Amino acid sequence: MVVSGMALLSSYVMWPYCLRRCTYCNFNKYIPGENNDLTMTECLQRETDTLLQLSQVSCITSVFFGGGTPSLAPASTVAAVLQTVSSRAHLSGEAEVTLEVNPTPAGKSRLADYRRAGVNRFSIGVQSLQDEDLKTLGRDHSSRQALQTVEEARRLCPGRVSLDVMFGRPGQSAASWERELRELLRVCDDHVSLYQLTVERGTQLFKQVQRGEVAVPAEDAIAEMYRCARRTLRQHGFLQYEVSNFARNKAVSHHNTSYWKGRQYIGVGPGAHGRFAPLGEGGVVREARTQTLEPDVWMREVQQRGHGTRRRIQLGRRELLEEVLVMGMRMTGGINHKHWAMFSPRLGLREAFGSSSEVQELLQDGRLILDDRGLRCSWDGLVVLDSMLPALLVELERQIGQRLPRDPHAGQTE
Repeated sequence: MVVSGMALLSSYVMWPYCLRRCTYCNFNKYIPGENNDLTMTECLQRETDTLLQLSQVSCITSVFFGGGTPSLAPASTVAAVLQTVSSRAHLSGEAEVTLEVNPTPAGKSRLADYRRAGVNRFSIGVQSLQDEDLKTLGRDHSSRQALQTVEEARRLCPGRVSLDVMFGRPGQSAASWERELRELLRVCDDHVSLYQLTVERGTQLFKQVQRGEVAVPAEDAIAEMYRCARRTLRQHGFLQYEVSNFARNKAVSHHNTSYWKGRQYIGVGPGAHGRFAPLGEGGVVREARTQTLEPDVWMREVQQRGHGTRRRIQLGRRELLEEVLVMGMRMTGGINHKHWAMFSPRLGLREAFGSSSEVQELLQDGRLILDDRGLRCSWDGLVVLDSMLPALLVELERQIGQRLPRDPHAGQTE
């Protein structure tokens, strides 16, 4: 997909270190053997500078510090990275700057420093209000400490605090989940993210389940928990705007929305992912970029050549439209015709999906809606989005093959 120019971009910054690994986690994270804060900070700054030069962006709309556990990073690291961003592009006072927080006493104690460093939104990894569940998950905080962290975050950033909560936990029932949700709603701010616990191969939790030491709820019980959460949050004024995300008072995550709308972003730090066209080196095609995973190796690469990009794949028309479809359908508003036309001017939504018998069946069942607004899931359809995507992707590929000329940029890898 050829990109004619770029003005706006968002940035994801990865802090890869954790003090311990949660039982369910298979993310890219490392327990530091020594204090690398200074070197890591310098490398995050240098890679930010390099990638912003490559993108030739004029304005950064959001910055998201994720991990790992970014609330282990010194506030000076956050300030330094934001300063580097500001030196290369316009970072307005309205730009959303989010930092993920592990709600330990240490995490809570740093919130004010992060606020002074430029963070204006906190995402708190509460995960559960049940202390026994937190122990099972390998979390290093209690429910009381999480609530205290939420209170402090709300004091510092009123209206701009998000809570991450997990359902489908071992031993959890729909009734206990509903009680927990109501307790959460008494203390939360204006944004909630709900995630189903996934038992990933290779994790400690996977081994515990395999050995029969813990049992996760059945699929139908987990589905009921999700339906219960949607219902309860709606009753308390939260609008669902994406599969896992709920907001009131228009407190949506602008950074994550940029992903779901297929906008371009740079990924900085070990294992980070990005999507942008490297205009600074003459590139005109959007690339999927992945940075080197292991922090020590990544730092050496950044010191040697300014970035730790390990893999670059040029996104052809089909790959880009697949991403726009999969990400866009996660939003309750789906994909409107104008937005789709930005990526596919010669193949509209009706042409792409209107003639498939399988898609027609989804439309007639009321799980999918294709009308003058665009393509989206119904309220009930959003629950089964994953089961509908294969039919949409197969039809998209078929229509691209039939109606559009061959794409010379498809899938080129460096």
